[in-house]
Amino acid sequence: MTSRTLRILWPAFLVAGVLEMLVFAVVDPGDLTWFGGAPIDWSHHAIYTFTFLLFWGAIATAGAMTALLATEAEPPGVAEAD
Repeated sequence: MTSRTLRILWPAFLVAGVLEMLVFAVVDPGDLTWFGGAPIDWSHHAIYTFTFLLFWGAIATAGAMTALLATEAEPPGVAEAD
């Protein structure tokens, strides 16, 4: 993995952990339903894992898009110095 990838994934990991703690301090995983319908019949560990990975992926995607937009393109016709 490159340094840029790790600079995106590590903060996203930390923020996803904090976000999950904040969400599940308020929401009981046993009370979750599928869009207001049937209850989600997953174990609490499965719900915690899925939501953590969902948060991590969303935050990492936002960080990657920010890093992509922050890179400056070289002007046309400028050769890269070796």
